[in-house]
Parts: sequence; C-alpha cells; structure tokens
Amino acid sequence: MIRLKNETEINKIKDSSAILAETFKKLGAAVDEGITTGELDHIAHSYITKCGATPAFLGYLDYPASICASVNEIVIHGIPDEKKLRRGDILSLDLGVDLSGYISDAAYTYTVGEVPEHTKQLLKVTEECLYRGIEKAKAGNRIHHISQAVYNHAKEHQYGVVHQFCGHGVGFELHEDPQVPNYAGRGPNPRIKAGMVLAIEPMINMGTDEVVVLEDDWTVMTVDSSLSAHFEHTIAVLPDRTEILTNFS
Repeated sequence: MIRLKNETEINKIKDSSAILAETFKKLGAAVDEGITTGELDHIAHSYITKCGATPAFLGYLDYPASICASVNEIVIHGIPDEKKLRRGDILSLDLGVDLSGYISDAAYTYTVGEVPEHTKQLLKVTEECLYRGIEKAKAGNRIHHISQAVYNHAKEHQYGVVHQFCGHGVGFELHEDPQVPNYAGRGPNPRIKAGMVLAIEPMINMGTDEVVVLEDDWTVMTVDSSLSAHFEHTIAVLPDRTEILTNFS
C-alpha cells in the first residue's frame, strides 16, 4: 500500500532530511586517503545522534552499522571496517536518518584523490541518471517514467544497470511502497500522486548489469568486479512541483 504524506508530515521528513544533508557534508569533508570506513561510520553516528535523531540503518534487519560504505566494485550495503581508503578508490556512502519516526534516505559516490577519466565519467552519468529520474517524478506520470529515464541514460553510455535492487517509498518507514526500479519491467507501475515521498537511487555499473550478494548476506558486488556508482535523494511529490528534500550540494 502506498502511503501518501500530508504537508505536516512532509515537513517533518524535511527536518529529518536536513540532518541527513548536513551529515553528508561532514562525511564529504572527511573522505580522504588513509581514513577508514569505520571512522566515517563513527562520524555519521556521532552527528546524527547529537542532533537528537537515530541512524535509520543501524539495526535495520540486524544491519550492524550506521552507514553503508561501498568501495569500488561494491555496489551497495558495504559494511564499514578498518581498511583504509586508497588514492584512486571510489566510495559510495548510503545512509538514512530517523527523526521521531520520520525517515530520510540518500546516497553519494565520492572519489578518493585523483581518479581516471573513465571513472569520473561513470560517476557523472550515474548522478545524471538520478536527476533524469527526478525530472520524471511528478504528479500524473507513472513510476516507470522514472525507471525508463534512468535506464535509457545509463544504456546510452553502455553501462550496466542493477536490476535486483531499486528505489522505494520512504518517510514513515525506511522502505515503503512503491518500488522504484531503475529499469522499466513488467512489475507494478502506479501513477505518481501528490503526497508521495520517494527515494530514487540509480546503481550503475561500468560493466555488467549483474551483481552477487557475498557471504555476509549484505555486501553486494558486481560479478565482473567492475566499478559501481550509487546516487540517491529523498524527494517529495507536491501538486505543483517535486522537491528534493536531501539536497546538500
């Protein structure tokens, strides 16, 4: 069931999103050669709890950390550890904030020092896929308008599009209906309505579409070990516009 949000509820999700956006600013400033993803997890946890909120990922289905930190060929759900980031890595950080029951969710892929041009291109196109999808997330369209916009842009650049994981509704819970795939398949295709709050999140691979879940039952990586990028925003669909709630640029 798709749970629409009223103006008051969207404003509370916006408050949650503001904490999340500031957390990303702090994480972005800290990402550098030599830091560990465990240290980044501590930064996020400390700031979110200082704001009187809760990291939405911590304990969700027994997930053991406050952030997902996915390096290079790891697509999503990388568990923070004590391995140091190296120059040339890319790092996808995915995290959420629960503020008194109102939840926001976002992701961003960072470079660690200088990276090759083909890596920069992957990140650029993946972020463009996110905004192409957001452009289609307006009242009156359908979910697959978002999906097709993401898919078409990625495939124009001959990148892989992850099918097994997708965007989703968010706000009252971390994952709500509807699912928002990054490709237009045969699944449900509801009409987009004012009051929907969605987490749109392209996961785009430099190589194949295919991914595999590792033995920890969390970490997802590309089957061909190609690089993967991930960008995500929580957005609110309003009668006359769509608003990005987690904007931190």
